[in-house]
Amino acid sequence: MIVLLAGCAAPADPGATPSTGLPAGVTVELRQTRADVALRQAAVSVRNGTAEPLVVADVSVADPRFAAPAERVVDRASRIAPGAVADVRVQLADVACDVPDEAAATVTLHYRWGEDDAEAVATVPIVDAVPFVAALHANECLQAEAERSARVAFGRFTPSPPGEPARLEMVVTPTAGTGALRIVGIRETNLLTTPDVEDSVHPLDIDQTGPDRSAATVELPILPARCDAHAVQEDKRGTVFRVLVEVDGRAGSFDLAATPELRGEILGWIAEWCGF
Repeated sequence: MIVLLAGCAAPADPGATPSTGLPAGVTVELRQTRADVALRQAAVSVRNGTAEPLVVADVSVADPRFAAPAERVVDRASRIAPGAVADVRVQLADVACDVPDEAAATVTLHYRWGEDDAEAVATVPIVDAVPFVAALHANECLQAEAERSARVAFGRFTPSPPGEPARLEMVVTPTAGTGALRIVGIRETNLLTTPDVEDSVHPLDIDQTGPDRSAATVELPILPARCDAHAVQEDKRGTVFRVLVEVDGRAGSFDLAATPELRGEILGWIAEWCGF
């Protein structure tokens, strides 16, 4: 779904250039690729369906499901030729969990277009064409609820020789809250599995409920789920795991991504284990 944006809208702020809307034929949508997930970024995809070049500078997405607007990652201007599309990366802020998972968002663009080439500002509605914001909001708010009892993170990675499982630490650290949390499993990824996986899930039983809970470190035995070099080289989500939990009796899950450094260690181990 692409939203056609034209007409007038409110200015971004009282001191800004008044909003003139976007030229007829310019469309925008919000997207998130697999590569954006671990970085918590997204892209405002701008299509120039006019006969004139379009230059887009500042871009900001306002969505009540986030604590602050998503701002452009790289401070630059994007020149978009007639008929072309440019993806402008934006950094997502922390989620705001007192807001429903479904909500309306707007994008503000500072741009130049046509013969006049004067700067204009447009604030217009934007949607995620392949929906991801509602699920991201729900997952991260569930994680925030879980962290009232304990925080979950990856620790040390211990590589292994070919044919044997490596070890990846999952560290569970109690917090000062009083929530009820049980970690019931962790789902395999497109690149990594475990020897005792059941229906794509490595079972766990970590209870972080009550005042006497204590820190726990679990060593996950992991194996490459595949050994084709093409899949590893183009990997985007192979080190993003899904943690299955029960929070105050409610079942759910959230993503747990390896840090860039840990991701590099794991991918290097897969290459050696598989003999690339």
